[in-house]
Amino acid sequence: MNFVPNKKYMRLAIAYARKNLNSRCGGPFGACIVKGGKILALARNTVLKNDPTAHAEINAIREAARKIRNYDLSNCQIYSTTEPCPMCFSAIHWARIDVCIYGTTIADVKKIGFNELRITSREMKRAGKSSIVLVPGFLKKECVGLLRDYDASRCKILY
Repeated sequence: MNFVPNKKYMRLAIAYARKNLNSRCGGPFGACIVKGGKILALARNTVLKNDPTAHAEINAIREAARKIRNYDLSNCQIYSTTEPCPMCFSAIHWARIDVCIYGTTIADVKKIGFNELRITSREMKRAGKSSIVLVPGFLKKECVGLLRDYDASRCKILY
């Protein structure tokens, strides 16, 4: 697959995640799902609203599936400010999303204190023989800035 990521969609995910810098909704994570140049979903992490599964990617998948009234998100791309955790990677796979574009890595998030499993998306893809195309490090500097700003935020809560 010859896929070229679009900065506009990652910047939307970053901007949406920034809403959590001064609230107690969730961490510095955002996601945007796109199909055919149309945004199906834009979501942020809302774990701190008492749902440990409410990661940005999961929230975006739920919104996109609801919008198209189908669990099958084939021919979609997901832009995520951070590499999907194993739960989110599995959901992306089950939703049949074709491409996953992300900025920072699980290791980057672990450095600021989040309780991450040390299983990368590449390892999940390989072990599960998934066909998801991974595009790591996209707009990484901007995504690292998001993590840095959250780390310095008075509303920072690690989980």
